[in-house]
Amino acid sequence: MRTLLLILLASFILAACKSAPSGRYTQHQDTAPNHVAKVPETLDAVPKYEAYRMFNSRPYKVLGKHYTPLTSGKGFEEVGYASWYGQKFHGHLTSNGETYNMFAMSAAHKTLPLPSYVRVTNLNNDKQAIVRVNDRGPFHDNRIIDLSYAAAVKLGYHNKGTAKVKIEVIHFDPENNVTVGINPTVSYDEYIGIAPLPSALASTSPVTPSSEVAASTSAQSDNLQQTSISLDGYFIQVAALSNQKKAESISNVLSALYQVPTHMPVVGNVYKLQLGPIEDEALAHELLEQLKQNGYPQAYKIKQTL
Repeated sequence: MRTLLLILLASFILAACKSAPSGRYTQHQDTAPNHVAKVPETLDAVPKYEAYRMFNSRPYKVLGKHYTPLTSGKGFEEVGYASWYGQKFHGHLTSNGETYNMFAMSAAHKTLPLPSYVRVTNLNNDKQAIVRVNDRGPFHDNRIIDLSYAAAVKLGYHNKGTAKVKIEVIHFDPENNVTVGINPTVSYDEYIGIAPLPSALASTSPVTPSSEVAASTSAQSDNLQQTSISLDGYFIQVAALSNQKKAESISNVLSALYQVPTHMPVVGNVYKLQLGPIEDEALAHELLEQLKQNGYPQAYKIKQTL
């Protein structure tokens, strides 16, 4: 009887060892998400100045190969193959000490400083994504970057293993000057396409947008969220742009980032990008301060009463 019990116990232990993956991860092989209720959000990461984390700048060794991280990503471009990583690594720590989220727009690179912002272009279909590099990898000779599952969805290769891409670092310095790949360094305003206001519209003091509302055109797209909202409250004037597509792109990013509706009256050929309305003045002031800290120092508050 004792011998039988020992055999049964040994069989149970052996079965448990076979069923439970060993090591850091619970999966042996990486996969797409087990269940996706809807297409993941694929809004680009919003580039900004972030100081490099120096503990990620030390040389390191993986699979017998030595790697020396760059001290700066400014001027960096590279062409090669991108892979993606998903369920196996979801919820685990990245090399940057953050939690990997396969539904966020992030990436891994072997030598770029952490964190870095990178524009990735799929050379097979010209689709683009902006990702935040916060991890190390991929450690394969024929791959230059490992993208999150969401980024692979945006670039249209999540059903494949790899895609040929071009990557360009979007480098911000502490003064908010921007360098994209090997392109010349420009000011932040030039980077996002902000046009100087015509002299007739330029003013150092906020003005009520009542005349601007009247000048708005019905051609503005529904995604600017202004057709079904009251325009009574506080607005934050963020920028004035001459390029409508650029204005709409920035509008979509800011609306998603700050969870605030956007309003974009047109005066002449200038699209005035505003966030609001916001009923509470304290909340409007808090949003204004966040915008100023995140690269929009010229933003100001407007009071609109209908």
